[in-house]
Amino acid sequence: MQNAILQFSRSLSRASTVNNYMNNIPIGSDLPILLDAAAIDARISELAARISNDYQGKTPHLVGVLKGAWVFMADLVRKISIHCTVDFLSIQSYGSGTVSSGEVKITKDLDISIEGRDVLVVEDILDTGRTFSYLQEVLGAHDPASLKLAALLDKHSRRIIPVEADYVGFEIPDVFVVGYGLDYDQKYRNLAEIRHIPSPQTLFSFDKPE
Repeated sequence: MQNAILQFSRSLSRASTVNNYMNNIPIGSDLPILLDAAAIDARISELAARISNDYQGKTPHLVGVLKGAWVFMADLVRKISIHCTVDFLSIQSYGSGTVSSGEVKITKDLDISIEGRDVLVVEDILDTGRTFSYLQEVLGAHDPASLKLAALLDKHSRRIIPVEADYVGFEIPDVFVVGYGLDYDQKYRNLAEIRHIPSPQTLFSFDKPE
């Protein structure tokens, strides 16, 4: 009986996937929306304007943290109105789960020296603060002229290490978010909006910093 139920469940899952494909419905579009595409675009325009103004007379060197920040990074760079340079590094902390492992390590290092450069780290989420604290130590050892952080999302309620971003897109509640480059087990990055995976602790309100 249990095998029959399992087979039936798998059949339904395959049928749902095929149906979504045939009707061109993006996988994950049934997840609740936290931030829609228009809100994200408008806020990134505001951040880009601030960055362009703050770095007048300089050439900021944007360092995107892979993989979650790549969509945010691409949209941000295209809206910055001054010269800038870019690089990427890859950090691993989440693995395949929804809760950070607490351990941070670099899996792809920078390609360009940051010595003497005005470095702006671009992150998808500022969460416990462990990742950026780690990057402050690692990148700071390379003697940049300045080192700042732009984070699309800030889960301030989860902060363990007292670090703050210089530029924040949205402060959000403690929910697990996907879409717009963010993933769950490498899935959902292609969603245009930022959606959340519901849980009993899910909150539905968020505030945009002034």
